[in-house]
Formats: sequence, C-alpha cells, structure tokens
Amino acid sequence: MDFKTRALVWAGALMMGAISGLFGFANAFSPVGVFNALVPKDGGVTIERNIPFGVHPRQKLDIYRPTNDETGLPVIYFSYGGGWESGDKEEYSFVGRALAARGYVTVIADYRLVPDVVYPDFVADNGLAVQWVTDTIGSYGGDPGRMVLMGHSAGAYNVMMLALDPEFGVDLSNVRAIVGLSGPYDFYPFDVSQSQNAFGDFPQPEQTQPVNLVSRDLPPVFLGHGDKDETVFLRNSVTLAEEMTESGIDVSLQIYEGANHADTLVSMAMPLRWRYRVLDDVLAFLDANAVSGPIP
Repeated sequence: MDFKTRALVWAGALMMGAISGLFGFANAFSPVGVFNALVPKDGGVTIERNIPFGVHPRQKLDIYRPTNDETGLPVIYFSYGGGWESGDKEEYSFVGRALAARGYVTVIADYRLVPDVVYPDFVADNGLAVQWVTDTIGSYGGDPGRMVLMGHSAGAYNVMMLALDPEFGVDLSNVRAIVGLSGPYDFYPFDVSQSQNAFGDFPQPEQTQPVNLVSRDLPPVFLGHGDKDETVFLRNSVTLAEEMTESGIDVSLQIYEGANHADTLVSMAMPLRWRYRVLDDVLAFLDANAVSGPIP
C-alpha cells in the first residue's frame, strides 16, 4: 500500500466516527459529503445527473452505468440515509460508482425531507422514483424486470416500506431482491427527535414499522448490520429477519463484527473494502439470486 492510499485509509477510518451519526444528525457540514469528495472512486462509469422524476425541486435522480454499449443490465435503486431530514444524492457517488463498475445500472434519487414533509411523503417520493425507473431505465441500458431495492439507514427503511406496504404502489414483480444496510425497522415508540419529527403525528404509528408489516410475499432479502451500531441498534435487523423467516421469506442476515453504523456504508468505498466485505457480500447475494448481469 503506497503512502497516498495509506493516508486515505487512515483519513477514512478517522471520519467513520463522525459519519456514524448519519442516521439522525442533520448539519450543514456533511461528513458523508467530505468523505465522498476525498475517497478514490471506481472508474469505467458514465453518470447522468439531475433527471427529474417529479415536479418538486428535490425530485431528481442520478444514474450510474457501465461505460459500454451493453443493454439489459440489472438495476439497483439505492436510497440514502440521514434520519429523513438530511442527505444529497451527489454525496453517494462512491456507492453509485462501486455498483455500476460491477455491471449494475444504479439510480440514486433525492427525496423530500423533514421538516418540509413527514411520513409517508418521503417514502412516497422513493416510490415515485422507483416507478420512473420501471418506466424509463431501459433507455439507459437497464432491465426494469431485474431491479434491486437497496438502502442504508433511513434509506433502508424507505426501500423496506416500499416492499412491505402495498399502499406505496411498488410492483414487486419487477424486484428480484431487497438489500437493507443498518436499517431501522422496529423503533416505536419514537424516542429520538428524528423519529418524533418524521412519524410523531401519524395516526397509526404501529403501521410505520416494517416488523409489523411482514405479511406480503417478498423476493429474497439481505440484511447487513454492525454489532457495534449505536445509532440504529442491531436488534432492528435481527427482529425483522426473525419475522421474515417465520413468514417464509428468504432472508439472509449478515452481522459485521466490530462495525458501527457508518461502516456498512463507507466500507463500500475503494480504500476501505478490506475492513468489511459489505460490497462483496451484497454482490454475492445478488449473484446467488440471479440478479447479476455481465460485468464490463
């Protein structure tokens, strides 16, 4: 490992503690944005930015795809976290590039945030983006019939609710797999400001919890979580996995020893993949479930 790479690895490791507050901490200074700006990224990727999928200024998405002429590639829709009150799609280009470099057309969308909206609006925005992908991604080399819903933290909640609650209108016949990283799935009663602000006025709070909605047939599910996560506790993924197993859903739970909340996200970046095999585990899961396509 040369000096430059070593320095970046150390810088990334030092930033993880700050980024671990990503789930619930809104601030003009974004640790994830700084991390994304500094970290080396995968090449061989073409990016299309700021494509509208709705009329609101935040309803725009970016598309990452392999730089070649292949079509019919599998698609990953990735929803980012931020406690439903912060986040910007461009701060996650290291994720988009990592997935696109491995043969996936990857879509990352902005969605409306608290306090401008509350539940269910931010989930509905993600559903609107997924519908745009279903209708349009073929024009960007993607196969809408081989779609993966994937998210980290609050984004994992978003995609899980799209899959579990038919009210959001997502056609699961197009979805081959669901990936949730460090997601909150069982957090009622609402005991932190972020969940109170986002869900506190909803008249049926129990219906906002993924663990209470596991009754719909789902494609295979991958849940990844760090056992040192003090932002979204591990029990969220454990409980959801238990509920899914009892319902006959094919679910894989991967617990990363020593990993905090941010680790399952930032370890997808090039210099930090040696710390936790999140990216390899997700790709192996997708490959095992016949989602993967040709790698450029």
